[in-house]
Amino acid sequence: MTPSIAILPYLSLPPSPVLIGGIDAVFFEASNTKSFADDAARAAFRQRWLGRFLEHDAEWAYIALAEDGGVAGYLVGATDDPARSERFSDLAYFKDFAALTARYPAQLHVNLAPRYRGHGTGERLIETFVADLEAAGTGGVHVITSGGARNVRFYERCGFHEAGASGAGAGEVVFLARDL
Repeated sequence: MTPSIAILPYLSLPPSPVLIGGIDAVFFEASNTKSFADDAARAAFRQRWLGRFLEHDAEWAYIALAEDGGVAGYLVGATDDPARSERFSDLAYFKDFAALTARYPAQLHVNLAPRYRGHGTGERLIETFVADLEAAGTGGVHVITSGGARNVRFYERCGFHEAGASGAGAGEVVFLARDL
């Protein structure tokens, strides 16, 4: 049975510890990193991959809410070119992809709780984001993931194509792009 999910702009929801806790639960469950040296390391990891988007780009964040009001997933994004933004200077691979980020400046991160995967919710989150990007006149969007990761097929189904790669072996990352 396909769960009933509402896709809502993050800013349309009243801020609450329950909402942030639900987003965090999905974030940490979906992450490949499961253990941290201490609470400070865990907080820094969250800030790097989620927090900075909720703080600085909240207008580009979307929440997938389940019927029971729980967070089924989320998408966070940004529209400024990350290779030219000081905010993303801690992610070295953006320098490798500077020519690509000029063409595809918007970026996204999408995660779903396991029970909501495979029902089209991720695609709905991306299409909502893409529609808003198009309305804002953004020319392209990208996502970066590990080379050979299973989520590459998901992004390809959502209209992305591999436009570049950096690194090798376990350290390889791929730049998946979509024209708007």
